[in-house]
Amino acid sequence: MISLSSQTQESIEFIADLFRQSKYAVVLTGAGISTSSGIPDFRSAGSGLWSHDEPLEVASLSTFRTAPEKFFAWFRPLAGQIFSAQPNPAHRALAELEEAGHVHSIITQNIDMLHQKAGSQNVIEMHGTMKTLTCTQCYHQVDAEPYIRSFVEENELPHCPKCGQILKPDVILFGEQLPQSAWFKAQREARQCDLMLVAGSSLEVLPVAGLPMQALDRGAHLVIINNTPTYLNIRADVAILEDVATIIPAIMESVKWQK
Repeated sequence: MISLSSQTQESIEFIADLFRQSKYAVVLTGAGISTSSGIPDFRSAGSGLWSHDEPLEVASLSTFRTAPEKFFAWFRPLAGQIFSAQPNPAHRALAELEEAGHVHSIITQNIDMLHQKAGSQNVIEMHGTMKTLTCTQCYHQVDAEPYIRSFVEENELPHCPKCGQILKPDVILFGEQLPQSAWFKAQREARQCDLMLVAGSSLEVLPVAGLPMQALDRGAHLVIINNTPTYLNIRADVAILEDVATIIPAIMESVKWQK
């Protein structure tokens, strides 16, 4: 059992009370919620993906179009981590809060599908998904699992079963626009919510990083749980600089037992 400071415990109880009073709570998650599941984030010193690679060189749409093998060489270890990862206590706690009616939706910057694996139903994926692949030539879409498994295990690049061209994971690369439907849904949720919980996001990637401001501008409460400060900590009702895999389950338990 992890021991929490009295200040952190008070903050958890305060957040739990916000959830109990809320009629429309929305959660925004980033890479930090999945690190406990073995998936690296992007910006942590030493361990983040961008501490080893230049994103525009390996994860951009232009790189994929001109040198897909370069993208796939970078992507292979990450794909293996994503497909073998399991939800951690933070994912499961959010799914329980949704099932109990305390969370209306989850807006995620992640492509790892761990919220869905944990049981969350209303998940808005802002940066695409690893669930499917789409042909770059004929736009035929396929289930990703068998292709990614062959790619991870045998380094076999995924090719379209219809025309033979390269298949692209349905994730958003640098230089691509966000999925329009997901962006509209996310803005609607931000503008309608009366409570937004930011979990495991540094709030550095626009335009998603602006969603909490849209919630604040309409009078919503804001809670931030992240290992490092964000630009909005000063505006939050409460901000906890600790691991989300510890704090979110504690919030869920407090909501459950202090009705």
